[in-house]
Amino acid sequence: MNSEEMKKFLKSVKNGDISIDDGLDKLKDLSYSDLGFAKIDNHRELRVGYPEVIYCEGKTVEQIKGIVSLMLTKDVNILGTRASKVMYEGVKQICDGAKYNELARTIVIKKKEVELQSTYIALVTGGTSDIPVAEEAAITAEIFGNKVERIYDVGVAGIHRLFENLDVIRSAKVVITVAGMEGALTSVVGGLVDKPVIAVPTSVGYGASFKGLAALLSMLNSCSSGVSVVNIDNGFGAGYLASIINKL
Repeated sequence: MNSEEMKKFLKSVKNGDISIDDGLDKLKDLSYSDLGFAKIDNHRELRVGYPEVIYCEGKTVEQIKGIVSLMLTKDVNILGTRASKVMYEGVKQICDGAKYNELARTIVIKKKEVELQSTYIALVTGGTSDIPVAEEAAITAEIFGNKVERIYDVGVAGIHRLFENLDVIRSAKVVITVAGMEGALTSVVGGLVDKPVIAVPTSVGYGASFKGLAALLSMLNSCSSGVSVVNIDNGFGAGYLASIINKL
């Protein structure tokens, strides 16, 4: 329940459309629901604007099904990240409308339409191998009501490809750059745009990339101003932050 939905609910109680007892029942689990193995934060959308997201990795299929079952009783869109195909098949047993993105490893259940922002997020990757992390960012941003323009495989090894897409990138309200190897894409983009840049280092690269650590350090040391950095392979974190910025 977001703030607008809460206002409508309170008005309905005030006007007598919902009885006080029914209203009280609805508010009983407003804070959180305790499933024993998980405490679902039902208050999060009202508090920060977005509902709780399910981080699936490390959870059992039955635990994920239990969490989804509870969330299906609420009027919220559901996003599961780092989900396997087996986890998705389990969720499909209780919700036929669940959609799986195998590349991003996300499960999405849309229970309501979210009004799209007029502005958009530009999502730029260094290479094709960075796309899975980028897609996690894209799916996250889209379910939260954002348009995403994908500009993939425009890294510094063929920088002319980036320049040919600059108009689209510069017209965005916020830019996400996703790159592994040495992570140089972020500094280049940061020096060409007047918008905030969210950098996502990926674990793509040979041994000396240290599973994304080289790209992370490169992005943290970027000489371009206006750049912030999320954790290695954290497409979700980038998509979430970009959504907040796009809605300011």
